Amino acid sequence: MRRPLPKPPSWLPVDGYILALVGTVALAALLPARGPAATVADGASTGAVGLLFFLYGARLSTREAMAGLRHWRLHLTVLACTFAVFPVLGLAARGLVPYVLPPALYTGLLFLCLVPSTVQSSIAFTSLARGNVAAAICAGSFSSLVGIVVTPLLAGLVLHGDGGGFSAGSLVSIVCQLLLPFLAGQLLRRWIGPFLTRRKKALGYVDRGSILLVVYSAFSTGMVQGIWHQVSPLRLLCLLGVEAVLLAVMLTGTSYGARRLGFGRADRIAITFAGSKKSLAAGLPMASVLFGAQAGLAVLPLMLFHQMQLMVCAVVARRWGAEPEPEPRREGDPAAAAEGGSYLPGPVTRSNDSPSTSGAGTEASSSRTPDSSASVSARR
Repeated sequence: MRRPLPKPPSWLPVDGYILALVGTVALAALLPARGPAATVADGASTGAVGLLFFLYGARLSTREAMAGLRHWRLHLTVLACTFAVFPVLGLAARGLVPYVLPPALYTGLLFLCLVPSTVQSSIAFTSLARGNVAAAICAGSFSSLVGIVVTPLLAGLVLHGDGGGFSAGSLVSIVCQLLLPFLAGQLLRRWIGPFLTRRKKALGYVDRGSILLVVYSAFSTGMVQGIWHQVSPLRLLCLLGVEAVLLAVMLTGTSYGARRLGFGRADRIAITFAGSKKSLAAGLPMASVLFGAQAGLAVLPLMLFHQMQLMVCAVVARRWGAEPEPEPRREGDPAAAAEGGSYLPGPVTRSNDSPSTSGAGTEASSSRTPDSSASVSARR
């Protein structure tokens, strides 16, 4: 009698798209693009990046983003974690070079600390933990929107001299490949937004394919140039250890910091998941523009951190979701004020237009946007 194949644990969020990413890296290692094929792959990758950010702009609901401004304290906290605390920790890790991390991997680690937060997986984990889903949607959307401008600027400040290759030419490339397509998508959203929403599933394959093309082009260039011989398995293990510490510090810091700032449980959950994670969907195209031929090693830390954050946050979200629901408190209750104020039930919104829906299969490859019919209490 044939025994069924063992299934992976339910808390291990590895799905087909993560395997596709790994397979793309393996394909680039075995059959890298060379000569004319490399020129075609680079051109296609450039076009894919522009298409990706055009779809980001076309899917971002300006009305939803503006409505989320009422949670400004929460959004500023998430933005501070993403674009201030993370970069400071990345700069502090410079002391690990060259003893723990080689310069090339450190540059990728520092770039990882500069990219915006996720949208899709933050929403899914916040829902699973019974947090403020509406706030997670807006916080992730704001982070992705701000990151289009802030990430390249921070890269120009902190990656100069670290192999980032940031220059006036890089700035022009960023404007042409990232910002202009995004703005074009926003301008045309009024006419093409409903069309894209109706074909969200089909366009998801286009977006995933674009990311895979960027990964193949970057890793092919690295293989042709022989940069992978610079990294030993021991160095990769050290990188995993450093990233594990980084994730643990951010998860602990966002949770404790949100409590100290007076946020209630539902908002603390949203801040923890939105403020401690990084977007693979936004980071990969940005790296291809910023690093060019050196993008292969530069995106490796981000790819490893992406999978690590999914596995760890899935465990944390399930544990928090299993905790008993706190007793609802009336507005004006002193005990509620001590906990960060009263949080009345609010509507759970669905992120059909978040800028990261195009990267849904990438940055939340293990999770789907929670349905509005789910028994989730979104509080604010």
